[in-house]
Amino acid sequence: MSSDISFGPPAQEWHYTPSTRTYDLSGGSTKKVTLPATQGVDGILFKIAPESTALVIVDMQNFFLDSKCMDHPNGLKAVEPTIKVIQKCRESGIQVIWLNWGLTDYDMTTLPAGVQHGFMKDTIHKTTTGTRPWIGLGTDLGDSKGRCLFAGTWNADIYPPLKAHVEPTDLHCMKNRMSGLWASEQPLWKTLKEQSKSTILFAGVNTDQCVLGTFVDGYNAGWNCILVDDCCGTTTEGAKEVTFRNVASCYGFVTNSESLIAAEVV
Repeated sequence: MSSDISFGPPAQEWHYTPSTRTYDLSGGSTKKVTLPATQGVDGILFKIAPESTALVIVDMQNFFLDSKCMDHPNGLKAVEPTIKVIQKCRESGIQVIWLNWGLTDYDMTTLPAGVQHGFMKDTIHKTTTGTRPWIGLGTDLGDSKGRCLFAGTWNADIYPPLKAHVEPTDLHCMKNRMSGLWASEQPLWKTLKEQSKSTILFAGVNTDQCVLGTFVDGYNAGWNCILVDDCCGTTTEGAKEVTFRNVASCYGFVTNSESLIAAEVV
């Protein structure tokens, strides 16, 4: 019988047991949740510790999900599974964190041109049809929607069906880039460190953009990163499959809401 394989720094080792095809990411916790990896090599399981895990919900905001701003059918499909996962995480002792765009006037003086460019398609290409949400970060979207993704505006608020499930114990972090973990000064980075969270479950939109950007930065900084398949959505055709494949082969693990909801803390 093959012996266990251990790797990683002492405070955050992973242990792999070949006989059960199980990775233990729990850091020696006495309470663990075992989940199946739904992408990548068949039959893989992984264990996490609820007390050192956070569910980070990325950009489930009016700007991305409300039809007054844009059409996002895949993002809307992710709402109901996300609500169920939120409830399960609370029952299991997993911290819920809402990570949203929340720009300030100061941010607008430091935002790189490349970041701004991604939100200016409608302005640059002079589109005349549809809702035209891509007119620029910080630009007034009109009709009382507020400045694009500015903190405190309607468009930057959490999408109402999800906001109805926010509780006082939840934590809220603003970001000013596609990634919420692009620098150690970012609120999410500080919050995860202060809360002693070593593992992150990711949900939100867009799968291949802000979710993946934060995921990869978290992976590079040393967090254990897990993508919850059906709690994510994107408008980019084919991006979901490529993202899941890269996550499963390089960056961490993919699971789904059904597996999370069925899992027990033991």
